[in-house]
Amino acid sequence: MSEILTSAQMRAIEKTAIYSGEVTGLELMERAGAGVVEAVMAEWPDLAQSSYKAIVLCGPGNNGGDGFVIARLLKHRGWEVEVFLYGAPDKLPPDAKVNYERWGALGEVAPLTDERMDGYGEDHKGTALAVDALFGTGLTRPFNALPRTQMELNYWQAASAEYGLPQVVSVDIPSGVCADSGRYLGVDDNPFDDCVMANLTVSFHRMKLGHVLAEGPKACGKTVVVDIGLTEGHSDAAQLTSLELWRLQKR
Repeated sequence: MSEILTSAQMRAIEKTAIYSGEVTGLELMERAGAGVVEAVMAEWPDLAQSSYKAIVLCGPGNNGGDGFVIARLLKHRGWEVEVFLYGAPDKLPPDAKVNYERWGALGEVAPLTDERMDGYGEDHKGTALAVDALFGTGLTRPFNALPRTQMELNYWQAASAEYGLPQVVSVDIPSGVCADSGRYLGVDDNPFDDCVMANLTVSFHRMKLGHVLAEGPKACGKTVVVDIGLTEGHSDAAQLTSLELWRLQKR
């Protein structure tokens, strides 16, 4: 609990590292995607023993860029991967666009719509993993553009063990959860309607406030943090102490 960041602090750390020349945004994205794949294999060792089917849902920002990296790395492991994009490819940020194109050399990207996702789990038996790379820590408004997609993911999360549906993994934080407060960004108090509910959430460098505050832990499922090579010097000025976190929790 000694090093928990706000989304703004995390962005500052990343920007400092990039501007210093120590690392590029593309390198950080590659490390993030690799970290998610490694965390998945560590959480579910059976998935590391063979090749399976995965679905990767990519959003319009750099979280989506992480998703394209994850898709590519799973493909290199021999997995059958289906990738969907919410948004227009030509509007992706530069690093995400590069990884969109890298994935394009291996497979297709289909537009993400509710119609495509409604009943996907029933129609695609044997899918082992669903990756929520839609919206990361920068989301500040309700995630309500894809209600049936969200409900489909949440059905999988709730029933994955009992019915053999895909495990749901969220990149950085479940889409629809505020990274700074842990609150659902929707209009009511039902997380099934307001955000993605994950079996596993993979955060980068440090945990964010939304992983530990309010309803965040329920949405995240198990949260693990992976190292993406950011130095301690960049982190020192941005970390929250345990006392500061306690004060935030008491507000």
